[in-house]
Amino acid sequence: MSASDERCAGAAGYAPHPYIGGRTAVLRALAAWRMRWPGAPRVIVLTGSPGSGRSRLLTGFLMMCDPEGRRQLPLDQMDPATVPPDLPAPAVPDPQGRTAAQLLWLLADHFRLNAARGEDICTELAAREEPVTIVVPDVDRAGPVRAADEPARVVREVLTPLATTGGVQLLADVPRALAAELARALPPGQARIIDLDDPEWADPAGLVRHAETALAPGAGVPELPFATDPSARRALAEAMAQRAGGSRLTLQLAVQSLFMRPEGFDPADPAMLPGSVGEALDLHARRLGADPLTLRLLLAPLALAEGEGLPVQLWGPLADAVAGRDMSRDLADGMPLAAPFLQPVATAERDGADGGEPDGAQGGEEAGGTADGGRTLLRLMHPGIAEEIRAGLPDVRGAQTRIAMALLEAVPEQDWSRADPYVRDHLAAHTLDAGLLPQLLTDPGLFAHADPVAMRAAIEVVPLEQLGAPARTYLRIAPLLTRTQAPAAVRAAFLESAFVEDGLAPYAQALHGLGFALPWRTLWSVPLTGVRAVTAGSLPPPDAEGVAAEAAAAPDGTSAVAALFVPEGTPGSRPVPDPDGAADAADPAYMDGATGALLVHDLLRPGYVDVAPARLRRPSEEARAAAPFGFSRGADSLRIWARASREVVATLLSDTPITGADLSPDGVLVVATGRGVTARQILAVPPAAAPIVPAQRTGPPDSAASDGLEGDH
Repeated sequence: MSASDERCAGAAGYAPHPYIGGRTAVLRALAAWRMRWPGAPRVIVLTGSPGSGRSRLLTGFLMMCDPEGRRQLPLDQMDPATVPPDLPAPAVPDPQGRTAAQLLWLLADHFRLNAARGEDICTELAAREEPVTIVVPDVDRAGPVRAADEPARVVREVLTPLATTGGVQLLADVPRALAAELARALPPGQARIIDLDDPEWADPAGLVRHAETALAPGAGVPELPFATDPSARRALAEAMAQRAGGSRLTLQLAVQSLFMRPEGFDPADPAMLPGSVGEALDLHARRLGADPLTLRLLLAPLALAEGEGLPVQLWGPLADAVAGRDMSRDLADGMPLAAPFLQPVATAERDGADGGEPDGAQGGEEAGGTADGGRTLLRLMHPGIAEEIRAGLPDVRGAQTRIAMALLEAVPEQDWSRADPYVRDHLAAHTLDAGLLPQLLTDPGLFAHADPVAMRAAIEVVPLEQLGAPARTYLRIAPLLTRTQAPAAVRAAFLESAFVEDGLAPYAQALHGLGFALPWRTLWSVPLTGVRAVTAGSLPPPDAEGVAAEAAAAPDGTSAVAALFVPEGTPGSRPVPDPDGAADAADPAYMDGATGALLVHDLLRPGYVDVAPARLRRPSEEARAAAPFGFSRGADSLRIWARASREVVATLLSDTPITGADLSPDGVLVVATGRGVTARQILAVPPAAAPIVPAQRTGPPDSAASDGLEGDH
């Protein structure tokens, strides 16, 4: 299977693939892989330079692997060796904008696996009786943050484990720099690299056909002398293809530039034809009488943009920032100059204040790339153009610094709830590329409003020792934020408690001043481990002998406290007395037969209370029944519901198992986890406005943030 097969296929009279227009040698190799032909490798790594046509090739091949797509193709007219057998469609997880962990969970959803951890997914695939076929396209577009280098993580954390799993047949489109690394993970003969730029896989005839088809008159295409005449069109197509050196992207840009401004074009002049993407940019600018540097400066904000694309209203300010001067006149006059390189993107609507929602691709609750709600964005038509422009910038870090400053200035009165979705979701990525991210990570409002998948991916790139305390707190609970896809108000509630747990009370207080309807106010938190149970109770009024109140007293003279059952020997604890000698059967020390030692903490404010366990009292059943709230508890979650309506008013999730919980009659929730004990005052949220977190996946909670986005399911 080599380039000579292209000529053989043409001589045999076979029709080319209508979408690809060639690539017979590669299609034969892929068809042999699909049918598991003897001697065919189990893993194929498809690679090539940007613009070599990898995505188009893979799309065309997948058409023949899909039962519905096959019915729309003239398979009986095509080379039989290029047509894969009629089998169930392979799994095709889309990595665009996703993390490595998200990609794994897409596979788990597709194959209906019961894995609770990302590392269990390949183990379950290996245990299946039937082999599975997986095609992973566009790995170079993986990740919500470009500077995080997510394609490398996808290769190391997803593709390499899949490739080394018996029973998995894998085809992956990866950047050339990572192709050899993936192939080296397998024994000889099990993997093959197909580099579309290698002469072995070259398709010069297909490239000529591509140019000839693009030049042909049609809807929206001007009738030009060198396009309407078949022989002239063929000659120009051959010249363009030869000059483009195998790059489909270079050829496409040349054709688009020609149609944009055909005046003065001489098909016989080789200097009119670009030999690279960079030459296509510069030649187009000169043909329109513009400075090539102006074109590159206009496109630079789009080349540096994150996510789906750049909102139109931000293009001008960011162009000014990159250029360091006013570009408004250039932008106003420059649409014909920039148009051949632009692509509008229509986005799905979402509630901008509520953060990212799942994009619905291929099932599951994965959080995909951020959708900048309900409007048209602009992006460069191919990543290869962006790569060329970024490579030509003299100071990318300086440009990103100026972009970050411009984005900050675009936040109305620094109110993140009113910020453009692009600004709040992608500012972290721009400041990361500028080397300034740690300085940004001090604003609780940004933490709450920003897309947690993109924010977490950016923060994880920064060495932990360079992060301030608020950023480390965010990183600690980021698995909860990404796992739940919670709206901004729920994210703020999780962050509020986390800041108190980590001793950052001013940051927690700041969240209460940002307009969120938070379901609780965290009163205190202690980092105790080994707490087996908790109960809310009270101390009686001071006795007649004048014993002082140990905690804040209520109007009736009682003092609200929390009893924490801890291992014996815990500093400050007192042994639980023998229940046979208890003075009061309502003593909380005998709840559920708890034994060991007891610590008593003020219920409403920080601070332990030194008191004899026998003095503690539990609320009566009547008091509990009359309380406005009740709760139900799971392994790592807890729901508070209004007794009158039975509607959930708040949901608490924990990143470690919950070991004890109780709710006082006046609505103070005390929860013990593997990390410690925290008390939250439940606020009177009307049931209709209560934030409700979507249903969670089952299994153990996420581990520390450094383990990746296992929970982005």
